[in-house]
Amino acid sequence: MSSNRTHSEIFTRRVAFFACLLLLIFIILVFNFLHKIFTTRKLPALEVTKTNYAIRGSIKSRDNFTLASSQKLYKVSVSTTSIDPDKQELFVNLFSIYTSIPKEEILKKLKKRGYITLSYAIPATLATNLKLLNYKLSRYKVFKENMGLYVEPSGYARLYPYGDIMEPLIGYTQKIQDGQMTRVKGIKGIEHSNEDLIGTEHNGQIYGKRDLVGNIIKSKDAQILPKQDGYNLTLTIPLRLQKQLENILDQANEKLQAKEIIAGVMNSKTGQILALASSKRFDPKNIKKSDYPFLNNNAIELSFEPGSIIKPIIYAILLENHLIDNNKVLDLNNGKWQVGKHTVRDDHVKKQATPREVLIYSSNVGMIQLIDKLNPKTYLDFLQNYGFGSKTEIELPYEETGALPTLSKLYGTYKQSTSYGYGMRATFIQLLRAYASFSNGGFLVTPTIIYKISDQEEGNARTKPIRKIPIISAQNAHEIKTILEEIVRRGTGRNAKVDGVVIGGKTGTARIFANGAYTKRYNSSFFGFAQDEKTSLTIGVVVFDPNTDEEYYASKTAAPIFKQIVELLIMDKMLHIQKEEKSSQEKQ
Repeated sequence: MSSNRTHSEIFTRRVAFFACLLLLIFIILVFNFLHKIFTTRKLPALEVTKTNYAIRGSIKSRDNFTLASSQKLYKVSVSTTSIDPDKQELFVNLFSIYTSIPKEEILKKLKKRGYITLSYAIPATLATNLKLLNYKLSRYKVFKENMGLYVEPSGYARLYPYGDIMEPLIGYTQKIQDGQMTRVKGIKGIEHSNEDLIGTEHNGQIYGKRDLVGNIIKSKDAQILPKQDGYNLTLTIPLRLQKQLENILDQANEKLQAKEIIAGVMNSKTGQILALASSKRFDPKNIKKSDYPFLNNNAIELSFEPGSIIKPIIYAILLENHLIDNNKVLDLNNGKWQVGKHTVRDDHVKKQATPREVLIYSSNVGMIQLIDKLNPKTYLDFLQNYGFGSKTEIELPYEETGALPTLSKLYGTYKQSTSYGYGMRATFIQLLRAYASFSNGGFLVTPTIIYKISDQEEGNARTKPIRKIPIISAQNAHEIKTILEEIVRRGTGRNAKVDGVVIGGKTGTARIFANGAYTKRYNSSFFGFAQDEKTSLTIGVVVFDPNTDEEYYASKTAAPIFKQIVELLIMDKMLHIQKEEKSSQEKQ
């Protein structure tokens, strides 16, 4: 009896031992299984927090074409060890169909072991489709161990759908790393100068329960911190007009082979820029080394000696100071005058001229005589009041101020040389603004390229206010205006004439100063206005260093381009032909 009890106890202990051993083995297996799951991939939580990434603002034309916008991009990754080898071909085929990435490229990446990135540049719509594809592939057991595709934001791409149109005005951006995301910042042009508006994005957050493909369910329990996108900018420039103007400059430069041609159109009364074009442009998404000289906006960033186009402005200063006697006849000394060590010559030699004729026939000798009695301090003050030597405050970066001679130099020969456009430097935009004063009643307007600022939903829009200050009297502005019209009718600007609209303007042909001396190379300009009964537009053209022996004079280079621009404005119904053309002088 005692022996049987002993055997029974031994058997019971053995059974208990083996049961404990099996339980221990089971626990170890479960632990290893769970450890493997949680160390190879974290299962997604039922409730998650996601960043709602904000987007950079867009740039739009006045006729509502999107010139620059941001596209959210996603990164797609996968663990090569998680793909069932027997179903790899299915994965490659489907992923290639969804993304248009060649199969060969996908297979090449899959040869590496571990986690790989299949693409960094998946658009938002495609990213959503890939999340659905991931769900389908999981159902077909393409992936092992509950693994699959990882789709997560990677950054933004800046899109410029119209290539080089409106460059270098728009500018370009550069990628910057912001934590896990790649963003962009403006480097040149509008992209840079308006970074405080289009680049003021702030990310938001959303917390809540997730669905099967990882999207947060937007229920009442979800917590949302709104994002702040950058503001959209609408420019004052219509895309259609800008492109047509660029075409005019490109065609002209096939003949002139200039270093660069710049042209602009501005509303004389509001300062709104309607077009600002260069013959030297670049594609902001494909900037090559050969494009580097064209990245600057030389309408803003380059100053030059203006030559004879400065003369109407000097004449206006003389009128304001009551130093023009229209009854006086000046002896032009057969077109020669000594200034210091230099002999100044007229291109269009006249023996004598009235003050108006000095301007009409662009006499350097006559301007030297007219400015003789102007006090240098008063002269410098008026040049500064006209905006020379300071920024116009247009919404573009790196604006040059140009350069004026010092007061001590104006007491010397610089007073004479500046009267015909040498010894000082101005920018294209400064001259455009100055000429607007002759057809807007004597006001100095602030040029602007921004028409409207709005949020992403186009709400809370605000427009730019018109800024102008009186610079000369309306009477004196009108006097200059009538002279400019006469220059086009019978002076050096005849090649700018267009029947049906009132046109006035002034030519300028200035030698280029290089290596300590004036060369036989030239910058040729024509600045003026064109107007109908309701609209007055200021137009400027500068041909920098045309490569031609004969046609370097502004009357042969810049003036014909001016005429083409006016004809374009009429064709686009921005100017209207009048039944009877009447000059300002005839209307008096």
